[in-house]
Amino acid sequence: MYKSFAEKLSEPDLIDLGNGIHVLRFEVMKVTSVRAAVVDLLERGVIRPGQTLVDSSSGIYGHALALVCRELGLKAHVFASVAVDAAIRTQLKYLGATYTQVPSSGDDGLQHDQETRVRLVHAYLRENPDAYWMQQYHDDVHYLGYERVAHTVVKELGCDGVTLVGGIGTGASTGAMSRYLRAASAGVRVAGIQPFGSRSFGSEAVPLDGFIIAGIGSGIRFDNIDYSAYDDIHWLDFSVSAAGCRHLLSTTGVFAGLSAGASWQVSRHIRAAEPDGNPIVFLAADPGHRYVERVFPPDGPLTEDPAYSPRTITDFSEMAGPWCTMRWDRRPYSVTDDLPPYTPAAARQPAYA
Repeated sequence: MYKSFAEKLSEPDLIDLGNGIHVLRFEVMKVTSVRAAVVDLLERGVIRPGQTLVDSSSGIYGHALALVCRELGLKAHVFASVAVDAAIRTQLKYLGATYTQVPSSGDDGLQHDQETRVRLVHAYLRENPDAYWMQQYHDDVHYLGYERVAHTVVKELGCDGVTLVGGIGTGASTGAMSRYLRAASAGVRVAGIQPFGSRSFGSEAVPLDGFIIAGIGSGIRFDNIDYSAYDDIHWLDFSVSAAGCRHLLSTTGVFAGLSAGASWQVSRHIRAAEPDGNPIVFLAADPGHRYVERVFPPDGPLTEDPAYSPRTITDFSEMAGPWCTMRWDRRPYSVTDDLPPYTPAAARQPAYA
């Protein structure tokens, strides 16, 4: 029996979809990282019950923070992007969290939206010095929750030669999973996914295609991405990811969001290239409800899968949509900007090595 709803949500379901492809299907994936992070911070005395935790979110991190704070006796304030819809705002309200929704940034897209939200967090901390910034973009305390998830994969599938596929937002999910899976087997491969327009892996010069895939791109520097974790990077636009969502639902019954649709496309591509290969596990961070109007229009026609495939590139200058891929080979990478992470003078602990 679970002791709380948050505890239940922190554990995904591992589902065999056939053909050697498996999905780790989360209801709210960020609960996995937030709950373990907050418990750790409480146990180390970095935060205390009753304190307000604050962060920026494009959706499920804010929901997760509110849920975990409700469970563990803390308060939450969320600086929410325009992607945070009425369903999430309703849950924030009833969970006792407060939020500030930042309006659309127009043509500046992902960078301006995230930068604005983080600057608002800085202002909030100046006005509320007792509040604690969770720094989901920077503090790899958020890695901790994925250790149990990785152990589930190892127990069920073994680990030698497993390929992990998933989006790279803050890096905490695929980066953490790669760390814990490789502790069991160095042969684990990781394919990371980015939208065009994201600066984490060099696609900031490629224009967004009109719809940001919330949660897997970056407009500012994220310090908790372990670039050396990734063997391959795939950049996909909205059309490829949305087609993946529809194909995933129609062929497996899994109703999931855009990052899962993108991961399904990449997983199928890897399996087609390696029909007799080792197991593939991809991450599905949340259900598809928030994407219904854009991805699964109820009144729209059922469309055939366009059978997208990636173009292989060797340099960022070759990058173009709708889908391209590059051998990353676990190399380091440096991203800089003019917005340093906020670090309180006291209480901030070293990041996990």
